[in-house]
Amino acid sequence: MRLTRRGLLVGGGAGGALLIAFPLLPRRHPVPLTAGKGEHIVDAFLKVGRAGKDCILTVAVPLCEMGQGITTLVAQIVADEAGADWRKVAVEAAPISPAYADAVLSAKWAPLWMPACASLGDDADGMLARLHAERGPMMITADGTALAAFEAPLREAGAALRAMMAQAAADKWGVGWEECEAANSFVTHGKKRASFAELLDAAVDFDPPDVPVLRAEPQRERPGQFPESSPARHPRLDLPAKVDGSFTFAGDVRLPGMVHAAIAHGPQGASVLSSYDKQAAAGVRGLITVVKARRWLAAVASDWHSADKAVRAMEPRFRADGPIADSEKVLLALDKALNKGEPERIMAEGDPDELLAKPSLSARYDVEPAFHAPLETASATARMRDGLLELWIATQAPERARRAAARAAGLSRHDVIVYPMHAGGSFDARLDVRIAAEVVTICTTIGKPVQLTWSRWQESLAGIARTPVSAQLDGALSPDKMRVLGWRARLAVSATAIESGARLLDGWGVKPALDLQDQVDPMACEGAMPLYRIPEKAVEQVPLALRQPTARFRGQAHGYTAFFTECFIDELAHAAGKEPLSFRVGMLEGEPRLVACLQGAGRLAQWGGGIEASGQGIACHQMELATGSGKSRKGLVAVVATARSEAGVVRVDRLSAYVDIGRIVNMDLARQQIEGGLMFGLAHAVGGASGYAKGRPLAGRLAQLGLPLLADCPKVDIAFADSNEDPFDPGELGMVAVAPAIANALFSATGVRFRRLPLISDGL
Repeated sequence: MRLTRRGLLVGGGAGGALLIAFPLLPRRHPVPLTAGKGEHIVDAFLKVGRAGKDCILTVAVPLCEMGQGITTLVAQIVADEAGADWRKVAVEAAPISPAYADAVLSAKWAPLWMPACASLGDDADGMLARLHAERGPMMITADGTALAAFEAPLREAGAALRAMMAQAAADKWGVGWEECEAANSFVTHGKKRASFAELLDAAVDFDPPDVPVLRAEPQRERPGQFPESSPARHPRLDLPAKVDGSFTFAGDVRLPGMVHAAIAHGPQGASVLSSYDKQAAAGVRGLITVVKARRWLAAVASDWHSADKAVRAMEPRFRADGPIADSEKVLLALDKALNKGEPERIMAEGDPDELLAKPSLSARYDVEPAFHAPLETASATARMRDGLLELWIATQAPERARRAAARAAGLSRHDVIVYPMHAGGSFDARLDVRIAAEVVTICTTIGKPVQLTWSRWQESLAGIARTPVSAQLDGALSPDKMRVLGWRARLAVSATAIESGARLLDGWGVKPALDLQDQVDPMACEGAMPLYRIPEKAVEQVPLALRQPTARFRGQAHGYTAFFTECFIDELAHAAGKEPLSFRVGMLEGEPRLVACLQGAGRLAQWGGGIEASGQGIACHQMELATGSGKSRKGLVAVVATARSEAGVVRVDRLSAYVDIGRIVNMDLARQQIEGGLMFGLAHAVGGASGYAKGRPLAGRLAQLGLPLLADCPKVDIAFADSNEDPFDPGELGMVAVAPAIANALFSATGVRFRRLPLISDGL
């Protein structure tokens, strides 16, 4: 019997019903949704009710909305399967429950929670991955698992409602329910027609089939049907509220009697509060109190600006009690590791060492720490009431935030209620749940509802950047220079995935997690093994302790491994005297989807061969997500950039991308995500990074990060493959190939190779 995430509702009313999670290993959980007046629960993802003359579907969204449009996508899947009118669909944040556990992410992260025997837990359809996901429960928005994990149960929820409505109509008309059709919130049979609202009261007395009767074809929008600028079939549900300003982000929460807090953290790394001048804040109007902890100092006031003024007036000082971030030390550590460290081979096809005893070409690449820099800084609101702690927070990991809050308050996590809020951007910054503990500490100290908001400087100071990396790539060309025979990528990189996983999954602090950095971490090298048909190739990691905290980041390791690979393959093409696009295609035998992407991007950009002074550069990449039972989903992208150097500044005039994300569920959202990814990739190709001096970021303001302005944004062309493959989340795919495409374009324009990110680090 196949184990399904979606269970069956058993019992009488919604309050007493239970959800059976595993047919082979029965585990019962309370139904997570609460039915309001006149509402009926269909399953863990859906409830229905009447509003006037309409039947309204309310869909539970188990993922963090941070601008990617996931609320719209989740609701669309249910509505299309149910045959509901899109205008009569609402959404609400799903409560924390095992019903929304993500077994796909659990399996992908098996090396983090089961490091000794990761292979036993890396199958999303296996018992261990599912048990681990439920036990958490693992409700984490990360690594693009939304469609892989939730499309099936969302379709089943819609199918259940459609079957109930059809059974009610069939009973009324005396026909077989299987013969009825549902569309636009109406059930029809021949000329007979009844609305969902008419059928609702009768429909809730019917049980859906034990095996959901899904539509013959899943939702699909073909690229040709939705050209750029065409009206969206499913307009974003959050768009009207964002346009008129009524959309509620975490920082918009307001409670009766609520006060505001501002905070000062110590330098990045391990530091403790040593002194502050409390009397200096006494004269700040609106100040209520000061709250101190081991590693931070906060001021509470009637408004945030007064609280921030008070914090700054106290001039808190910190001392180191462990490693403090320092770029000079990091650079020395990376250089030593790459040149003298002991590499660990983590992936290989053949053994290229003999071929690379005297490589045809060698090149070193470096990546600086990258800042998330979301538009909305971290914000959370806490209130204690009737023995329960309530927490309003924008987070990609609500259960982890609940645990952090419970520890800070000395409560059971079951006495903490988390209200997941929308985030104004994240790029994985909101996987950090430290603010939950901070706001709860302040709340329990002062006994009032409080909202804590980090300033932009604190977001840069306390937020943890993507890891810096150095890589040495070696290649061996055949004597006729027609083929690459040997390839070796050696990455000096800390165990950043293990370190950040310990903080997120196990609740480790920043300081103890640093002790995990010098381990072998294949997840930190993901994407480094090229798809190109090279007979002998290998990827090696030189583990090292940077002694500087590192974090997850949009694109994950692919964000730098694609840069290394695609820049080096371009250098090999130049060394062989070959045209870069055809050089790639010649080594992609058996990879028709990636070849199609390269050719498609070439057509979009009117590729001229990347000849000298053309200013054109090309790059491609593939990301893969295992989904269980040996199956996987792939996302592929090729990007052509047209760039130039102007007065010491990188100018990108055009980005052309051809994307294959399999079956497209929502064309408008897919285009938005790829376009946003391209701009994010551009931002981190030319800026978005900062070094540290004594734990302080050298660029702590948005204006100092060298991010492109609107006037700097290039013309963008995007085309999608019309594919029947399983859908792949486009959120991270769009950014990974941008930096190498721009670097290769700059070589064409200037004749100089740019081997460091951001590209301006090399000087122009």
